[in-house]
Amino acid sequence: MNFTRFGGKEALFSVKCFVAAILAYYIALRIGLTRPYWAVTTSYIVAQPLAGAVLSKAVFRVAGTVLGGVAAVVLVPNLVNAPELLSLGLALWLGLCLYISLLDRTPRAYLFLLAGYTASIIGFPAVTTPGAVFTIAALRVQEITIGILCGSLIHGFVFPQTVTATLLARIDAILADAERWSRDSLAGASDAALDRDRRRLALDINELHQLSIHLPFDTARLLPRTRTLRALQAELSMLLPLASAVDDRIVELKRGADAPRPEALALIEDVREWLRDPPPVAERGPTADALIERARVLEPVMGDTLIWRDALRLSLLARLGELVDAHRNARDLRDQMRSPSRAPVTPAVARLLARIAKRPLHRDRGIALRAAAGTVATILLGCVFWIGTGWADGAGAVLIAGVCCALFGNSDNPAPAIKAFFYGTILGLVVSAVYAFAILPRVTDFVTLAAVLAPPMLIGGMYLARPATLLVTLGALLGALNTVGLNDRFGGSFDAFLNGAIAQLIGTLFAVVTVGLFQTIGADTSARRLIRAGWRELAARSDSARRPDAAGWIATMLDRIGLLAPRLALQGEDPGKPLLDALTDLRVGVAVGELKQLRIDGSVDDAAAITPVLRGVGAHYRALRPDEPAPPEPDLLAGIDAAMTGFATSMPDRRRTAVLALTSLRRNLFPQAPPYSAPAYGAAA
Repeated sequence: MNFTRFGGKEALFSVKCFVAAILAYYIALRIGLTRPYWAVTTSYIVAQPLAGAVLSKAVFRVAGTVLGGVAAVVLVPNLVNAPELLSLGLALWLGLCLYISLLDRTPRAYLFLLAGYTASIIGFPAVTTPGAVFTIAALRVQEITIGILCGSLIHGFVFPQTVTATLLARIDAILADAERWSRDSLAGASDAALDRDRRRLALDINELHQLSIHLPFDTARLLPRTRTLRALQAELSMLLPLASAVDDRIVELKRGADAPRPEALALIEDVREWLRDPPPVAERGPTADALIERARVLEPVMGDTLIWRDALRLSLLARLGELVDAHRNARDLRDQMRSPSRAPVTPAVARLLARIAKRPLHRDRGIALRAAAGTVATILLGCVFWIGTGWADGAGAVLIAGVCCALFGNSDNPAPAIKAFFYGTILGLVVSAVYAFAILPRVTDFVTLAAVLAPPMLIGGMYLARPATLLVTLGALLGALNTVGLNDRFGGSFDAFLNGAIAQLIGTLFAVVTVGLFQTIGADTSARRLIRAGWRELAARSDSARRPDAAGWIATMLDRIGLLAPRLALQGEDPGKPLLDALTDLRVGVAVGELKQLRIDGSVDDAAAITPVLRGVGAHYRALRPDEPAPPEPDLLAGIDAAMTGFATSMPDRRRTAVLALTSLRRNLFPQAPPYSAPAYGAAA
């Protein structure tokens, strides 16, 4: 077996897993728990390389375990005389908990997940002894809690790998990528290169969100504020629509007879140099303000008749100034995260932190309901087989099937993951048989037991640290540790071992079959649902009279893009176009928000010009179908052009805002349309 590919981090993680497991086993034995192997296996289930990730979930896992024990104590004694109702009650409880956990998408989801399958772990084996369910529940809760606490203690405080260190390193890399992408956009780099960077930045922003979830629980000495990270995510999110808008306007102007003017080209080159070597915080603000002011001065002065090339130049310069501002803000917030003081490093940081709100996430209630219903069906069908055959160990198979469905319920196709878990279980059972009947009978003390268990557990811990081998390794560890005989006293019964092993294998295989019937939707279907969700929200956003939330819209769409990318990759096709279409929808939503805000703050005439455009956008996105996407109706283009004409006599500030938003809509929805032309009575563009 070749271990050269494993590094120091994997070795340290494996040692900590082993120490946590042995500590949990020792404590469970010392206080007289009957099945301490639950403490051992739980310590491996909660293992995470990052300290904050372990600790963020520990509290919720303990609370969920207690809640699951309470549910079992309530359900089993009251329904034990009606096996059908008891099975239904435990199944519905797990399904409800799984449904809530899939919608939550934060560490709090572990509370509901643990509450669901802990009730099954306690409830099904207690059916034959309902009078002892409280004692069984108390013992299982203690055993599982000891495993959670030992795992959290060792991984969280012994040579911890902090979330903060990982997060700060990723922020530096993401900022460098974002600045390089913006430089490439301003230089007119190839579409293929820009496409890759657009996808990478969207995924990076979602990675920051995943790390930010665990930040409040981290063990670093200087802990950045989650609020600062959210503000940074918001600024990074703005780079996507802004840089792509600048790139589009440059390309469109170069395509026509009028390229950007020399002063604008000089400004663009100065912005590229500013991005290539960002100045320190003391100089960053004044230099950024100077670039933004130059962009504002160069904006064309529009007369009573709108000329299309002036609209493009206005859009280019305005979005360029906003792009500089977003990059400046991102750098300031990066410095704030590294600052040992809570005091804002710049006045801009104070304003950014004051306006930040919680980041909204995409939630698919239909998928969550399907996963919950599939889990309920799995348990009920398993109970029919268990009760119908009178199999003594059938309860173990049912709870294993339910736990597998719950653990992998967030996947579009859980079957491959459960199969990997199944193959690992077979490997674990083979190792367990060797240990249970050839090695452990010769062990006479705890130290020797720890020594003989060390080789397979340390090897397993190293493979557990690798995502590619995690599921197989977890199946092997749980399969071995649950059956090897780590109880309060060694039994050595071959019949008990064989029945337990068969129950694990049949339960896991049964889950593979049922998830294929009830829970599998496929990556393509899931991707279409994500795309349709964005369209529905954009249509509702266009029709709604409420004040727009630009930051919330961008955050939700970027979350969808982060969920969409791996699903498109699984289809074996280039995910570029669907992701770029999603980024186009993102930019359309930003423009819609600008028009809505203008309608709220403007006059009756402004509203009369804007409302038909918003209705047309809403109608277009409501009618879209993923399999047959149709282009926008020509009437919408006519409505956009009519609105541009309608703002010709508006106040300068309102006219500027309207032209920027309408130009964005026109370029995103009708990129191949001929240039806007003013009515015949004006000067044609």
